[in-house]
Amino acid sequence: MRHANEVRRVLVLTLIANLAVVVAKLAAGTLGNSLAVLAEAGHSGLDALNNVVALALARVAARAPDEEHPYGHGKFDTLGALGIVAFLSVTVFRLVEVAVRRLLEGSPGPDVGWGLVLVVAASALVSLFVSRYEARRGRELGSALLLADAVHTRTDVWGSLVVLAGLGFAAIGYPRADAIVALLVAGIIAAAGYRVLRSTVPVLVDERAAEAADLRAVALRTEGVVSAYDVRSRGRPGEAFAEMTIAVDPGLNVAEAHLIADEVERRVARAVRARDVVVHVEPAASQRGRAAAADAHGEPTR
Repeated sequence: MRHANEVRRVLVLTLIANLAVVVAKLAAGTLGNSLAVLAEAGHSGLDALNNVVALALARVAARAPDEEHPYGHGKFDTLGALGIVAFLSVTVFRLVEVAVRRLLEGSPGPDVGWGLVLVVAASALVSLFVSRYEARRGRELGSALLLADAVHTRTDVWGSLVVLAGLGFAAIGYPRADAIVALLVAGIIAAAGYRVLRSTVPVLVDERAAEAADLRAVALRTEGVVSAYDVRSRGRPGEAFAEMTIAVDPGLNVAEAHLIADEVERRVARAVRARDVVVHVEPAASQRGRAAAADAHGEPTR
């Protein structure tokens, strides 16, 4: 529960900062007639909306396992990260649409003033601080949601820097630079969305959390384990699940075999930062049987 409260606290602080940036950019972009600045205001607005959605999903993800969700609700955290990508996609579409229309229609450029420049520069600094704070806390808490939101917030930094460059070109007589810069911002946002997808989709489709050979090696280093097979894992570090079957000396009693399985579970959990590890115990076959089983599972005998 403390973990969930920490995640929500980070999201609330981020939401407050994003709302302040949205208000400043909207005011400056409207007064200065800058499409690029208004585009960045929309981007920051989606950041704030993401924070609201993330807060709701973080509350669900923190729930304990129940009858309908025996593995817990951790994937809601990852699902929230995927939702951020959807918001990013909407932002990209709108930016491209408005920028292309302005280029084709030849709309007038922005009215560049020091107030407009200072607002954009200040918002870049705020976004930089927020994204670094959110990423650090995301790593500490093992939250895919915070890490994805940090990536989204970080695009505000690059977007603001690109907008500043566009304002500079507009100030020296290139008004079309404002719309071109808006297209560059769209590209930055699209790249950020792709990075989030690469980190979230493997979790949602249950890609293995670790190489089976590595987990097998951890088990085989445990005293009393003759062989290990049927190794599976899924999830992200800190929220991973793993299971395997180990073979032990058939002369051991149930209590002794259980102690060996417990030790394997502890070692595997440390190796992949797993929340839960399940180890099944079977009696070891004869040496000939072990060799045949090893060949079938592609593992060494010992």
